[in-house]
Amino acid sequence: MPEVSPSPATATKPGAPLWRRRLPLLGAGVLVALIIAGLWPLAVPVETGAVTRGPLVVTVDEEGMTRVKNRYVVSAPVAGQLRRIDWKAGAPVVAGQTVLATLETSGADFLDARSQAQAEARVRAAEATREAALAQRERAGAAAKMYAADFDRLKQLFAQKVLSAQEFDSAQMRTTTALQEERAAEFGLKVAEFELQQARALLSREQPGGSAEPLVITSPVNGRILRVFQESSRVVPGGFALLEVGDPADLEVRIEVLSRDGVAIRPGARVFLEQWGGPEPLAARVRLVEPSAFTKVSALGVEEQRVYVVADFTDPLEQRPTLGDNYRVEARVVTWEDAAALRAPAGALFQRGGVWQAFVLDGRRARLRTVQVGHSNGVDAEILGGLHEGDRVVLYPGDKVTDGTRIEPIQVTGR
Repeated sequence: MPEVSPSPATATKPGAPLWRRRLPLLGAGVLVALIIAGLWPLAVPVETGAVTRGPLVVTVDEEGMTRVKNRYVVSAPVAGQLRRIDWKAGAPVVAGQTVLATLETSGADFLDARSQAQAEARVRAAEATREAALAQRERAGAAAKMYAADFDRLKQLFAQKVLSAQEFDSAQMRTTTALQEERAAEFGLKVAEFELQQARALLSREQPGGSAEPLVITSPVNGRILRVFQESSRVVPGGFALLEVGDPADLEVRIEVLSRDGVAIRPGARVFLEQWGGPEPLAARVRLVEPSAFTKVSALGVEEQRVYVVADFTDPLEQRPTLGDNYRVEARVVTWEDAAALRAPAGALFQRGGVWQAFVLDGRRARLRTVQVGHSNGVDAEILGGLHEGDRVVLYPGDKVTDGTRIEPIQVTGR
């Protein structure tokens, strides 16, 4: 058979250069590299955040309502014909001068010995109440004076950095509480004196030759009329509520919280009041967490145990001149705070098997770490271990991020 010789196009000449002889191998290598590069996993784009040290505040956020601390409901002391009340809510009143209501009794309730004995008993009870209120005012005034003097001394120590911030805040709370108790005691004394005057006026009408003039009811305290319960003229029984008076500038806040949150709230805790209508939040401090809770049905039909938290304003009246009784506010009650806490974004933390974990940037790789977490406010969390200041963590890691995954940090607009 004749021998077939290779064609010039496929044959490699013995004298061809080396690079031409290795060209098929290089082409095969490039092809393999392209295939590997196409199958190689790409870096996962992720958002990142920093572990920093700074203030961390944990709060309970709920709605609250303002209310006048000291209010008094003016009632008819005896039965009679009530003349029309022309007062409207918001009208200013002066103790002992402003006539709130007038009753025409016509002496119908002042004829028998039983009524006279009851009137005498009311006078004696009113005198005893006044004496108790006077003693309470003196006691509250002495306590307020003592706490104010202590607070002046502690302010100097705090300025010299001898006193801690917690002790200074506690002293300030005691002073504020004492002043509030003094005001409440003064209000109680005025009310007791008013009731004594009313009881004596009724007793004088019991006596022979007593006045047949209509019974005039004056305001017991300085302030404003909060509500008018009965405007029209009518016959009213004894004890019938006519008006409510008080000082709308003397406000407190009643906040309704879940009972499990109320357990963590302590008297003296700071409160920030927002969405009240003013440009800046108002400051307050918790005075009382009521010991009794109540059941309330939520908008979703779920029964909840709730409790009232009462707080006093600490900002001056000039910052809230138009805030009145029963106004709605958004309250943030501080349950825990640290001025220099090690904190990480809450979005970087997740649980697996009941253990907190996070992905930390190690160059271009994500490394899984176990983390000990403390308090959290939903935005940042306190880090007790596992992370260090300056670490970069992956925010909201998805299923594509695992230990050792290549990642590409990205910047999200607006963050």
